[in-house]
Amino acid sequence: MLPSLRTGPLSKLAIAFMVAAMFGTLALLALSVALPSQAGDADIDSSQVREVDAIECRLDVPGYTQFAMAVGEEGGIAKARHWKKIDSGNPFMNEYALPTPIVVAGSYSTRRIAFTADAILAILDLADPGVIARGAQVENALDPEPMIDEMVRSGKATRAQMEAESKFRKFLGERVLKEVTEPAAKGESFGSRFVVARSISNVTTHPGKTFYGCAYRMEILDEKGVPL
Repeated sequence: MLPSLRTGPLSKLAIAFMVAAMFGTLALLALSVALPSQAGDADIDSSQVREVDAIECRLDVPGYTQFAMAVGEEGGIAKARHWKKIDSGNPFMNEYALPTPIVVAGSYSTRRIAFTADAILAILDLADPGVIARGAQVENALDPEPMIDEMVRSGKATRAQMEAESKFRKFLGERVLKEVTEPAAKGESFGSRFVVARSISNVTTHPGKTFYGCAYRMEILDEKGVPL
């Protein structure tokens, strides 16, 4: 059973996010609760939201959530915009082919986008994510270079050996662009934090591709402000 939260609109939104986090895409219907009026983009018309704006982190969390929910529903955004669902071979994302290209990050064109649990991503024909990550000021949290350097210094392996073993260089990084925290009010047990972050990554299911986009997250905080 979910913990007892305050009964206002934000509480309902918090519960919905918690359910979605626990049960994945099957819980998206839980996110159809009323969104708080002070949440900024929550009252926008999702059908008018451009996918480029979502990818470029121009939405807030409630506004993006409504947009993402409206993509796959019957008669929703994907159908209205003639997006074609693609079997990506990756169970953690829903991938679509667009009828016309979009341009992101200034000059990168693509007709492929993907949705994950909390992000929308443009799929770029770019083998090295570091190229676009440097301009976006996003660091690789899984950079293998420090480990390679250490192995070479220790004499346990040569750089050539390490390079041969590291044919796929995993990149996973993000940079928080916006963070809004609402601490638990007096007499209440939970608060919330909304995070909008630039996301750049690659995956083995898409060799030679870079995923560039935006993550939109809500965290539930305890009375001390610690994420649950």
